[in-house]
Formats: sequence, C-alpha cells, structure tokens
Amino acid sequence: MHLHHADPDDLVGLLDLDAADHLLTSSAIRTPSIRLARDGAVQPESSFTRRATLAGQPLTGLVDARRALAAFEDGATVVLQGLHRYWPPLTRLTAELELELGHPCQANAYLTPPDSQGFAVHEDSHDVFVFQTAGSKLWEVHTPDGVEEVLLEPGLCLYLPTGTPHAARAQETVSLHVTIGINQLTWRGLVERTVRQVVDRVPEQHLPGGYLEDRGGLADELARRLEQVADDVRRLDAAAAVDTEVRRFLTGRSSRLDGGLRDVLDASEIDDSTLLRRRPGHPCVLLPHGDRLEVLLGDRSLDVPARLEPALEEIRARAELRPADLHEQLDPESRLVLCRRLIREGLLGVVR
Repeated sequence: MHLHHADPDDLVGLLDLDAADHLLTSSAIRTPSIRLARDGAVQPESSFTRRATLAGQPLTGLVDARRALAAFEDGATVVLQGLHRYWPPLTRLTAELELELGHPCQANAYLTPPDSQGFAVHEDSHDVFVFQTAGSKLWEVHTPDGVEEVLLEPGLCLYLPTGTPHAARAQETVSLHVTIGINQLTWRGLVERTVRQVVDRVPEQHLPGGYLEDRGGLADELARRLEQVADDVRRLDAAAAVDTEVRRFLTGRSSRLDGGLRDVLDASEIDDSTLLRRRPGHPCVLLPHGDRLEVLLGDRSLDVPARLEPALEEIRARAELRPADLHEQLDPESRLVLCRRLIREGLLGVVR
C-alpha cells in the first residue's frame, strides 16, 4: 500500500459529481457499463434497467434513471465500468499510463451514498490506483502487518498491489472515487507467447496404440520430441520476440480519436504554417525493415518508405510542430503529404 498527495483539482477534474450525474441520468448508458451493488451483493440488472427500441431494433440493459436513483437513495453503490472507453478525461489518462507502463489499463468509478458500502472485503487480480473526487471514504486495507485504515479525500491517491484485501465505506457525505486498474503483462505470458510457435510445430499425430502397456516406449519418444522442442527454443531470437511483443501491444490498443472528425475535415486544408499537436497517449514507435519502415500507432501499424524515418523521428521528439519544421528532412509537398496522413491516422491533431 502506498499513499500519494496530488492537486485535488487535477483529480476532481477527471470525473466530478456532475459528470457522474450526467452519465447516470442523461447518457443512455447501458449494462455492462454500469452495475449496482449494496452491502457486498451485486444487484440484478432487472432492478434498474429497462428495454427500448431504436429504429425498430430492440435495446436492452438501458438504465432506468428513476429506478437507479431510488436504489442509490436506498444505499446502493453505482459502479461506472470501463470509463477508459467512453469518458475522454479518463481515456486520455489511461492511454498515457499504458505508454508509460507498457501494461493495459482500465478505469471504473464508484458512486456511494453517505454512510454506505458497496462491497465487502475483497481483493483484485490486478494492481489499482484509487483517487477520491468527491466526499470521503474510509478504506480498510489488509497488509502483512495487519489492518490499516485510510481516509481518502480529494487530493489523495492510494496504490494497492495485486491481491491486497480491502473494503471501503462512504462517510457523512456522498462519495465518488475512481480506480485505475493495471492489467499486468507477465513473464509467463511473454514466455508462453514466444515458445508457442515452437510448440505449434509439434505434429498433431495420435499417440501410438498400446502405450498404456508400453509406457517406457512412449517416454522415450516423448523425450526425443522434448529434446527437439528444447533445441528449437534455444534457437529462438529473443530480440525478434520482443519486437513481436511490442508490436502486439502497440497495435492492439483502442482507437482514441477525440476531435478526429474536425481533423479529417481540416487535413486537406493545412499548409506549412499550420500548428499540429501530437495526440497524448498515442505511441509512435519506429521499426526499420530494410528499405521499409513500420510505424506502430497504438491501434494500427503503417508501412512507409525508410526515407521518412528522420522526419518521423523529428515528429516523435516534439509535442507540437508545423509542417515547415520538417524542412531539413522533406521537401514542401512531401512534408504536407506526411502530416496529412498522420492527421488521418490519428497521431497528429490540428491546433485550433
């Protein structure tokens, strides 16, 4: 467990009570993006959702705001799940964390009425950072040294490692807190993904008939095949496997294109003097392949000529730039073509 002090305004601005009110009552939010819990039990969806139709197609799991608010007044905690997918401030935060840590991140929020508790003591299968954005909550944290109590208020951030038992109760006023979950990639997973190509080369032949009585013969053949697998594993290229892992991570993130519509509309109109900005949380990793260059952008990769590498390195090094700043790397037409492409791909945005 670790506590960190931060500027309360910075944390509150990520998801305040008004934002939670909007999501709960005015956004047509649906399950599983929301659930309700009370005294350690998750409430059935039927108790706070309704059905509707849209263009003649059925919609299920829509939150019935009146019933959800009644349950909240009666002591239920409202859990907003997967906020990293649909609430821009937390989308940006988790995107930047993912690049910093190299691990997938998620964001949930918990809106709890005064003097109430949503969940009993439990533990999470991933690391979590917790910060309060409204009210206060008393956390009961179980550590190897015993049980500690921590009162979280706006401005405090709590870190809990994987498997730390904990529970929390709102105090005299409504409580709203956000948890950032870090879904760790592990050495086991990396090793499994790396050796899978070797194991996949083992033939899918049937075991020989009669092996139940000839266990020694089966053991000898298994030993031979394991030795072949071991030889193949020793020949694996660790550097290539790491490149594959980086590529897997940096092409599998969710698209984050806030403002993208305006950018696409403006892309054809930019000139050498247009101010452009790198989108926060968007990677730009360059992997050379001879006369080609692979550019990893988070949700996709680009294949471009290797001659663009100096210009892309310049773009990587800047938070903001104008196409004219690439005059040493590219001619006027080429740099505009590249910048327009990167706007459409989501790496750059037009500063307005």
